[in-house]
Amino acid sequence: MYYVVKKLEVSASHHLRLNYESKCTRDHGHNWWITVYCKRRDLDENGMVVDFGHVKAMIADRLDHQCLNEVLPFNPTAENIARWVVDTVPYCYRAEVRESENNLAIYEKDELSV
Repeated sequence: MYYVVKKLEVSASHHLRLNYESKCTRDHGHNWWITVYCKRRDLDENGMVVDFGHVKAMIADRLDHQCLNEVLPFNPTAENIARWVVDTVPYCYRAEVRESENNLAIYEKDELSV
């Protein structure tokens, strides 16, 4: 099995839609750190699991300097963003989304679905 990891930094704003009072329902921004984990049994015809540049284009180029509520079709929590990354990037099985030094969300596909 081949594994690759791509780390991205994205500056973006968002606000959360919550069913309780929170300062996070107001517009605010983060410097997000997104780590994308991909694996593949066999390399493609170019000798890659996935092109790092393609991962950047699919994730960072779409999110950087954006209001996430305007570019993502869901409540942009770190957890939901992690799931979206896994669903968006080919061969991605795990994503980590850190919205601050102390706040990290991880989504990983169940081994049976990889």
